[in-house]
Amino acid sequence: MKPIIAKAQESQLRKDLPKFRPGDTIRVSVRLKEGEGEKERVQAFEGVVMKRRGELSNESFTVRRVSFGIGVERIFPLHSPVISSIEVLQAGKVRRAKLNYLRSRKGKAARIKRAAKLEAVAASAGSDSE
Repeated sequence: MKPIIAKAQESQLRKDLPKFRPGDTIRVSVRLKEGEGEKERVQAFEGVVMKRRGELSNESFTVRRVSFGIGVERIFPLHSPVISSIEVLQAGKVRRAKLNYLRSRKGKAARIKRAAKLEAVAASAGSDSE
């Protein structure tokens, strides 16, 4: 990407988003407009990050969840104002950047191992409160 374009896009990026990778379980809070009025509500979409693509303001990520036995995938632009917040629930340990193989797996075969980094942080936080 040309440096001039990259510098112009830097100002449009959101700074309040957490770091996450493919394999992580996240909860994306999405702003939805309802009806003809200006009513707006926030809806949560929770699932596993399948992939990230793009760079700077063109970056997007795909989240997959299983709802009533049917796999649902949704693509979100990372720096969009439609996204209210992103919360990382669990870090996953995977060895590839695109997790397309999860589409063909069901049940226990579709599970992802937990990463040790979040477990260590949660364990130390639990011992502090005692």
